[in-house]
Amino acid sequence: ERFYRMIWKTARLVLFVSICLAVGYVGSMATRESMAGWYAGLAKPVFTPPGWVFGVVWTVLYVMMGAAAFVVWERGVRNREVRIGLELFVLQLVLNALWTPLFFRLHWVGTALAEMVVLWAVIGMTVRQFWRVRKGAGILLLPYLGWVGFAIALNGAIWYLNR
Repeated sequence: ERFYRMIWKTARLVLFVSICLAVGYVGSMATRESMAGWYAGLAKPVFTPPGWVFGVVWTVLYVMMGAAAFVVWERGVRNREVRIGLELFVLQLVLNALWTPLFFRLHWVGTALAEMVVLWAVIGMTVRQFWRVRKGAGILLLPYLGWVGFAIALNGAIWYLNR
């Protein structure tokens, strides 16, 4: 029985991580089409990382996000604090997915910047709520909050340089 509980727990963890990675994968599909054309032609700040860095960092962050959501979920969805945390998590995941088409498909750099500021705020609220439920879950989201803060600076610089 203990073995089966461990298997189901592992399966739930894999599901949470897979959902987050799927959001990233869908976003990467929208990115690929614009990278060689539109994005390559934009003026970018000196602190722009090489393209490969984004894929590596986002993959790690999506795994950490999925793990954090799993840790919170395991505390029991009947718990009001857990439900609030997971609702915020879903909202930030939707906002995360929305940024890519705004920036890379529609080329709405300013709108994407504003949307990312909202995303950052919702991630902050999610971190705080996850922290309340389980400190480790909040800690797992801190690199994501930091990376999106960096992405705001990058998006803002691109907007400024190409206005």
